[in-house]
Amino acid sequence: MRMMNTAAAATTFVAFALGAALAHAEITLEQSAQFAMLRAQARTYEHGDGVVPKDPVRAQEKYCEAARLGDAEAQYSLGWMYMVGRGSLARDDGLAAFFLVLAAEQGHEQARNLLRMLSKAEAYSPGCMQDPVVPDFHVDPPVFESTEEPFVATTLEQARIVKLVERIAPDYGVHPQLAIAVIRAESNFDPKARSPRNAQGLMQLIPETSIRFNVKSPYDPVQNVRGGLSYLRWLLAYFEGDVALVAAAYNAGEQTVNRYQGVPPYAETRAYVKRVRQLYKQREHPYDARVTEPSAELLRARAANTR
Repeated sequence: MRMMNTAAAATTFVAFALGAALAHAEITLEQSAQFAMLRAQARTYEHGDGVVPKDPVRAQEKYCEAARLGDAEAQYSLGWMYMVGRGSLARDDGLAAFFLVLAAEQGHEQARNLLRMLSKAEAYSPGCMQDPVVPDFHVDPPVFESTEEPFVATTLEQARIVKLVERIAPDYGVHPQLAIAVIRAESNFDPKARSPRNAQGLMQLIPETSIRFNVKSPYDPVQNVRGGLSYLRWLLAYFEGDVALVAAAYNAGEQTVNRYQGVPPYAETRAYVKRVRQLYKQREHPYDARVTEPSAELLRARAANTR
């Protein structure tokens, strides 16, 4: 996935974080190890260790790399550093608010407390939070007949659900393997699954999404899958077939993706996108442009990236 570059970073506000929906991020062991390594490198550059000399610039880069990948502790550390003007970093309430908002959105209690001291600050993002741009050498339109290997069911329940998805997904213009990847990541084929945030059924529809796509019985596999496919069809049109952005929006909401102009720097969301992409490897998916207008933020970011 490539972060959409923009000349002016998106504006966020402290009040949003205080009511954020992502209460507790689910961090994988791989992510935890990566975050710990980056923080250790940052501290080494920050303080020096007799072998590696102090390098405040490199320290900030390592902290910011961890923050971009979704490490709430690094986000909090940078927020605090900018808030007090730590080391070589000049005090900047806007940057402090940006990083503390991110940490607070992932459930960091200390960040939530500090944010109350920045209630009037207008947050903005530094350039180091943009994902590196990966050159796209694809010029041909994506082919709907994906080369993905079919999912091999290991239980009768999985086989029944896979057959259901394969039967109705084409009606929504969604490749069955993408829908199956979402189901595996969301509920692992449990039609009665319910999350702490009240996401329900196979495709973990929150009540607002069920209402939005006319799902009356979210624990009914057929209704749930149809609702999830409707949402995927809408997201594919809204993000013009970008699978990473679609997966990120399915997990964190399309407005959150818009706000960060790419996959949000939440550990949970980045792990979710990686999991879906491991199961469905196509970067792009065909979409029906008649379903909805594309994201205005996406279009602005692309325009800025081509200047």
